[in-house]
Amino acid sequence: MNFEEQFAHDATLTDELILVDGLDREIGTATKWQTHVDGALHRAFSVVLVRESENGPELLLAKRSLLKYHSGGLWANSCCSHPRVGEDTIDAAYRRVQEELGCTASSLHEIASFVYRVEFDNGLCEHEYDHVIVGQCSGELNLNPQEVSDARWIGFDDLAAELAHDAKQFAAWAPIVLTLVMKNATVS
Repeated sequence: MNFEEQFAHDATLTDELILVDGLDREIGTATKWQTHVDGALHRAFSVVLVRESENGPELLLAKRSLLKYHSGGLWANSCCSHPRVGEDTIDAAYRRVQEELGCTASSLHEIASFVYRVEFDNGLCEHEYDHVIVGQCSGELNLNPQEVSDARWIGFDDLAAELAHDAKQFAAWAPIVLTLVMKNATVS
């Protein structure tokens, strides 16, 4: 079975992504599939939902579904995706939190951005200008099994220990995103 047959269930592979230069200026569009085959730099976002608990701040990790076209079965930030052509990145983040996690996000705001590139064993390449967005959620989680197989809240100290001792259980971008959040996020 070839890659396209294996992931034929993923209708999002034909979505148009926003190609950008190193300063996040739009330079064109391409399908999600072609973008990841070519390794083209494109706009993306990583959402981290945070909350205050009796033991201090916690953030929500999501385990990527095994159905994902890369990094399936690995832990990552709460939600990650790409804005649609003509869609504001924060608006896209609100939409995707609902689509992936089934909860309602609030107070989403960008705290940082960075560029990364990683090549996967299946021949695809993720090359993203990633906007790191933090906020809160309300309501119960209702995970979309096409996107997320599990989710858990974790304290900053426990997460830092996991990142230091077992980083291979995380998607390639997750340690960068999660470290930025632990250094820069405030829970209100």
